[in-house]
Amino acid sequence: MEQNLEKKIEFKEKLLFFLKQNKLKISVTIFLILLVVVTSIILKIINEKRNINISEQFIQAGIYFDTDKVEESKKLYREIILSKNSFYSILALNILIEKELETDDVILNYFGKIENLDISKDQKDLIHLKKALFLIKNSKLNEANKLLNNLIESDSKLKNLAQDILTKK
Repeated sequence: MEQNLEKKIEFKEKLLFFLKQNKLKISVTIFLILLVVVTSIILKIINEKRNINISEQFIQAGIYFDTDKVEESKKLYREIILSKNSFYSILALNILIEKELETDDVILNYFGKIENLDISKDQKDLIHLKKALFLIKNSKLNEANKLLNNLIESDSKLKNLAQDILTKK
């Protein structure tokens, strides 16, 4: 029993000595950990607010379009695309194409911006397919063929669809 008590006292003394010797290092480490945690929480909150703002812009652009305020709608869709939001930018581009709100050159420019987003391979493949269909619609067959062939060669999930499009043109 006495030996056990001595071990506890010895351990306690060693621990106190260690804490005294490394007080600054421990304080800095705790501070850095807290800083990282607080920073990541703040960044998450900022991203959520930005995402909510973009979603509100998307809804507002739809309302503007429905109330025949086409220019305001186009402006908001343009801002959404330029915000590089991986979800709403793609939706905004789809609406601009569907409603034919922009010229072909502007749409192709937007496709370039969307292709540079940090999105999954499947989403990029879908964007390339949509761009190829847009190019076919606008009689730019060589560029469309390149995109479709790239989809086929990359073993995309859309490979069969790309092959069907190439054979039916």
